[in-house]
Amino acid sequence: MTIRTIQMSIFNFEMTKQDWSIYEAEVEWIHRHLAESSEMLTGWLHVPLEDHRALLHRIEDTKQEIHAYADVLVVIGVGGSFLGARAIQDALSPYFTRPTDGIEVIYVGQNMSGSYIDSLLQYLANKSVYVNVISKSGETMEPALAFRVLRQFMEKRYGEEAVDRIIVTTDAENGRLKQIADRIGYRQFTIPADIGGRYSVLTSVGLLPAAVAGVDIRMLMAGARDAALALQDTALERNEAYQYAVLRHVMFERGYRVELLASFEPALCKFHEWWMQLFGESEGKQRKGLFPSTVNYSTDLHAIGQFIQEGSPILFETLLHFKEIENDCKVPYDVRDEDGLNYLSKRTFNEINGLSMNGTALAHAEGGVPVIQLMLPKLDAYHIGYLIYFFMKACAMSASLLGVNPFDQPGVEAYKRKTLELLQTFNNSIKIDSLGMELPKSSVYIRNEY
Repeated sequence: MTIRTIQMSIFNFEMTKQDWSIYEAEVEWIHRHLAESSEMLTGWLHVPLEDHRALLHRIEDTKQEIHAYADVLVVIGVGGSFLGARAIQDALSPYFTRPTDGIEVIYVGQNMSGSYIDSLLQYLANKSVYVNVISKSGETMEPALAFRVLRQFMEKRYGEEAVDRIIVTTDAENGRLKQIADRIGYRQFTIPADIGGRYSVLTSVGLLPAAVAGVDIRMLMAGARDAALALQDTALERNEAYQYAVLRHVMFERGYRVELLASFEPALCKFHEWWMQLFGESEGKQRKGLFPSTVNYSTDLHAIGQFIQEGSPILFETLLHFKEIENDCKVPYDVRDEDGLNYLSKRTFNEINGLSMNGTALAHAEGGVPVIQLMLPKLDAYHIGYLIYFFMKACAMSASLLGVNPFDQPGVEAYKRKTLELLQTFNNSIKIDSLGMELPKSSVYIRNEY
């Protein structure tokens, strides 16, 4: 028996039975192609169904060690090597205190701000530290630079003990980081060769930082496993992930160009960023794909809500909502009632938030915006695990319907190449613009004069 957890509703968008039937055969073919392909990075499809007890036990042992000897775990990574772990941590952690079973987990290597890393070093000066560097190749600029700094920091602070306090998550066989780890003797966790970065959150890439932060990773994987079972059905009418993928594709075909993922819980902001990378890197190729953007309500209703309601008709909205949030606050009764809010005194904030979600969906739909609503029972580790797998499965199908490879990122590699070229020619630069920016010899420089 499979457990179906996500309830999907659609507002202000017409899909007839015939519309759905157009995609039934193609969806089934893509499903089988992804499941049987040996040339694509599809290992994530089967991870939740595998026996991962040994890995979870090892992660939990490492977590206990870090908790015993450190105040902080510094995670070094960028893109899929950081977004998934941070998304899980933020979604499942208290807002202003740490979980009872977690310590502080902070992130570096996702930017190249000198101010950020300098502030981090100052912050760590009087704290006991472990480091987890995550990179499949070890050659991505942002985490490589951060690791250079943190590695020297750890060696200066701990001497020979630094070897035991630095944990490497990388490829099992290849790459510069793997070579460093083997030579120095750092403890290693493996990124499977058949799983790309943005699909790696349910491996040690996401599980170790999440566990240290206090997340129940066994429940997380249980949710992912139930999603993998529920979503292995090839029939479009019984697979919610594929229905979501088809809806996105039809939206694109009908002229919509932006998908806006919205939720009503601030803890999900980093989850939004993980989703944005997942769909943006997977689909944005060959001049195709929806632009994935995100908002957090009700905050952003007072910033971008006007445009959504009455602006250019280029977007549709996906509302993500959890029926139950663990903690809540009741609106108090006030005999003065100077603000006129006593009529809400029997309500809780989460109840009002849910009503706000319903009102937003209705208002936007009436304003002409198509709305897809994804509803889950509870914001907890189990349902976040389920949702992660749901979105990965939907993304692979959605990109395949567009006719693009869901698992490569040639545009990202182009940025890396160009940046490397600029760095390598930096010492040969000969021109400085009025802003103080050095321009390499190879640059074509055009300034507009006003």
